[in-house]
Amino acid sequence: MKIKITGKELKVTDAINDYVERKMERIEKYFENAEADVTIRTERNAQIAEIKVSANGDMYRAVTEDKDLYASIDKDIDILEGQIRKAKTKKERMLKDSTLKVLEVQQAPHEVENEILKTEYYEIKPMTPEDAKLKLQERPTQMFLTFVNVETGKTNVIHKLKDGKNYGLIEPEA
Repeated sequence: MKIKITGKELKVTDAINDYVERKMERIEKYFENAEADVTIRTERNAQIAEIKVSANGDMYRAVTEDKDLYASIDKDIDILEGQIRKAKTKKERMLKDSTLKVLEVQQAPHEVENEILKTEYYEIKPMTPEDAKLKLQERPTQMFLTFVNVETGKTNVIHKLKDGKNYGLIEPEA
């Protein structure tokens, strides 16, 4: 692991350097190739340690302050280790879930056709067709909107036409 230690208004002594390198071994075990930027500084009576670790395209960052610089570094390491563990667990869970989905798809013996596969429930609000069009414009992924027409009191559906610029309105006859 490449470690760059910078002191702002504070001299980086050999003791601090050795301490940071020793503590970074806890982070190093998670990555094969990582870089760390450690910045230490003093503000009033507080010693502030900021550690940024970049590895595998991910960035982890922790900033803490304490009266003791070593305690601040320890807190940063604890925070970083928690962030890294959380991210790794999340990635592993996503990989596990995606492999399960692939297995489920592969094991499906036949295609399901002509069945209702998904049901969505939502509230139908009374509004004018113009308001419904504006509401549909706010939701670019939604293709239609069901609403109660204030003018007629009947359930209507407004939908985007294939040209992507215009809208259609479906009203019941009776």
